[in-house]
Amino acid sequence: MTTAFIMILLASGTGVGFAGGLLGVGGSFIMTPVQYLLFVDMGVPLDTAIKLAFGTSMMVIVPTAASGTWRHHKEGAVWWRAAFVMGGVGLAGAYGGASLACILPGDSLKLAFGIIVIAAAIGMLIRRPLSADEKPRANPWIWAAWAAPIGLASGLVGLGGGVMAVPVMVLALRFTMHRAVATSLAFVMFTSIGGVIGYVVNGQGAYGLPPHSMGYVQLETWGLLAATSIGMAQLGAKYAHRMPARALRYIFVGVMFYLGLRMLGAFA
Repeated sequence: MTTAFIMILLASGTGVGFAGGLLGVGGSFIMTPVQYLLFVDMGVPLDTAIKLAFGTSMMVIVPTAASGTWRHHKEGAVWWRAAFVMGGVGLAGAYGGASLACILPGDSLKLAFGIIVIAAAIGMLIRRPLSADEKPRANPWIWAAWAAPIGLASGLVGLGGGVMAVPVMVLALRFTMHRAVATSLAFVMFTSIGGVIGYVVNGQGAYGLPPHSMGYVQLETWGLLAATSIGMAQLGAKYAHRMPARALRYIFVGVMFYLGLRMLGAFA
């Protein structure tokens, strides 16, 4: 791995950590395209490269999300009951999604995901703010029902799930924006574990894997991304609680539009 590759991965990890802590997402929308291009440049076959980028991204998300979650917890913003219920269901769903991703072509999945994300972004943009008398939905069965498809989709496209979990928590479960961001990051920590297991188990012996790969997880790349992302997640989470909910919502919507359009091939 060249010095230029190392610097690109360290810089990407910085952005991943800050975005994750600030917005309650995993940061794969930054990591995945960067890794994919680097793996292809290293001579990894295209199909293997995208799955390797998915799996490695989810491995980076685990410690990064844990770091950001701890900071949100210190601010008293994480609803742990919801995080554990949704996280447990999401973990199982992400494992299933990752297992499917290892045997399916990704183009149609990316298209469907892009449409869903853009639709959710529009919903976030036009929804009126919560009124003071609106209470969050506290039904674990409803939490679980939403967590299952989010986890499955997360594993399929190598995302932690925050880009879907935050809109669901705000629009359907009536969480405040700050609570949704904090609880989503805890949820992402669980879904990423399920996704990692799926990509590691189903990637054993895959064609064209580079050295130091554990299934569809490239350990050197993971270490470089995690080296800067873990600390920056603390900083992102800290700034999230200093930012007005309205501004936080608009930043999140902007990220969702970018990710959705990228999945649809707008920036190919």
